[in-house]
Amino acid sequence: MGKILPLLEIRDLSVEVENKEVLKGVNLVINPGEVHAIMGKNGSGKTTLSHAIMGHPKYKVLRGDILLNGESLLGLPPDERARRRIFLAFQYPVAIPGVTVAQFLRSAIMSVRKGEVEAKNVRKLIKEEMLKLDIPDSFMTRFLNEGFSGGEKKRLETLQLRLLQPKMMVLDETDSGLDIDSLKRVSESIESARGTDKSILLITHYQRMLSYVKPDFVHVFLEGKIVKSGGAGLALELEERGYEWLESGKTEDKIADGKAAVTLN
Repeated sequence: MGKILPLLEIRDLSVEVENKEVLKGVNLVINPGEVHAIMGKNGSGKTTLSHAIMGHPKYKVLRGDILLNGESLLGLPPDERARRRIFLAFQYPVAIPGVTVAQFLRSAIMSVRKGEVEAKNVRKLIKEEMLKLDIPDSFMTRFLNEGFSGGEKKRLETLQLRLLQPKMMVLDETDSGLDIDSLKRVSESIESARGTDKSILLITHYQRMLSYVKPDFVHVFLEGKIVKSGGAGLALELEERGYEWLESGKTEDKIADGKAAVTLN
């Protein structure tokens, strides 16, 4: 049996944002079917990593590479990365006045799943997934995210995820702004999207979402580097102890230079 080809591989990635180096040599290997959680304090580089994976032009790659199925993504615009089945759920989804949810979803589906979903079936597909998420029909005529509550925005992000059928899901603090009921509903929908050929990179501050979306691996970000990796139990340890014990170097397996690759074959 041959070696498993990683779905997503990040090699010695350093990224600059507004002339400041934020990521400083990140290595990560995510195989098909795995769920990886990234935790860390504000400003540690978690969101920068998500935007770099998606190809946001504001985030400049200084060194390293990002590979999907063994092929470099560098140089590809965000829309092409989306067509290669990468999905980014934003921490703060942007409102787009004048564009209805129905228009946006239809356009996204026909762009990302062109040749896979026939135009005549798009409405039916959207309706089916809305029912699963208990999203009312009134959503479709509203302008995208305009006047939406935090919970409504995240449910819409989850609806997009289900409709676009990505292979690599990058979820940037999807639990942000959710009450307990909304968190459970959104988390269960994300958990149901798991599969042997799909992977999730879940960025979060808190362990609470990981109670629903069970991670295979947890990584801790500090100052633009992965300083510690472990199993799901690491999230519970962070919930109890915070990050100070890592910042002060009081752990034997802290990754001193942040460049040790997490190889999970």
